[in-house]
Amino acid sequence: MKKFRILAINPGSTSTKLAIYENEGLVFTFSVRHDSKVINQFNHVIEQYDFRLKAIMEALVESQIDLATLDAVVGRGGMLKPIEGGTYEVNDEMVDFMKLSPRGEHASNLGCVIAKHIADQYHIPSYIVDPVAVDEMEDIARFTGMPEIQRMSLFHALNQKAVALKASKDLNKKYQDLNLIIAHLGGGISVGVHKNGRVIDVNNALDGDGPMSPERSGSVPLGPLYKMALSGKYTLKEIQRKNYGQGGLVAYLGTNDGSEIRKRILAGDTKAKFIYEVMCYQIAKEIGSCSTVLKGKVDAIIITGGLAYDKNTVDLIKERVEFIAPVMVYPGEDEMEALAYGAYRVLKGEEKAKIYK
Repeated sequence: MKKFRILAINPGSTSTKLAIYENEGLVFTFSVRHDSKVINQFNHVIEQYDFRLKAIMEALVESQIDLATLDAVVGRGGMLKPIEGGTYEVNDEMVDFMKLSPRGEHASNLGCVIAKHIADQYHIPSYIVDPVAVDEMEDIARFTGMPEIQRMSLFHALNQKAVALKASKDLNKKYQDLNLIIAHLGGGISVGVHKNGRVIDVNNALDGDGPMSPERSGSVPLGPLYKMALSGKYTLKEIQRKNYGQGGLVAYLGTNDGSEIRKRILAGDTKAKFIYEVMCYQIAKEIGSCSTVLKGKVDAIIITGGLAYDKNTVDLIKERVEFIAPVMVYPGEDEMEALAYGAYRVLKGEEKAKIYK
């Protein structure tokens, strides 16, 4: 059986993760750190391209990675226009869209641009897999009570889709034949309704919609929010930070570190215990809401993400939702594996790469 050698690239805020896979096996992984002072000098993410590419290429040379042995390069997908899930071959249209970044700034916007540059030098394909912009929502899920505002699909698509495939394999069924509710629990929390291989409804985790999380407020009552926003006491940026970055657990407890909060709970901190239970309550409530989208026909509820490593977190959610369907737990978020596996499925002919238009 042919071994496909794949380079995965995942740009983060101040680092870029790199990994080499042979088929489904991890061969080598490391992270290239970027000086935050240098990063902060750039006004836009795309302006970091030359700086990051140089650092990445130098790191690959130092690590004696022979790029000529690669069969493909896969990068983290960014804030593209809404597209359905899957593996996409990087083309000029995708790169041009990321250079303009009309949907927002994010380090992952650089993933496809860097991947294509490296791949083109060796005349091999470059891909992205299930970017945050995956949008498979049904129209009924998009509408709100205000015609001027529609719900958007921006969530942890890469991990949710990867975990869905793992669960399908464990259930000995095809992803396309299952109804799943997947809760990704990290700094942000997204709960997606997966029906027959498509995420037909999901909270917008990027804007802090849905349950509160370690650093996001989640949905809050509108009346008090717009009174706060128009009170003159806060700038727009301050309101945004209360929703994203300084909301949720960090707003109540002063930290978004789950392990630190767990230590405080074990030490008898009743406030930390209660606020953490509030978050788990809201997650369970969101899962229950999602079950109505599937009319109660749920094959499994899946809990994933970094917080899924904590048994107490899982138990607090599980006790409220396991009456709906069996609960499966896949802790962590292995983005590099998900990227490499997506490219590998295309290389071995299991899937066909989609075209970005």
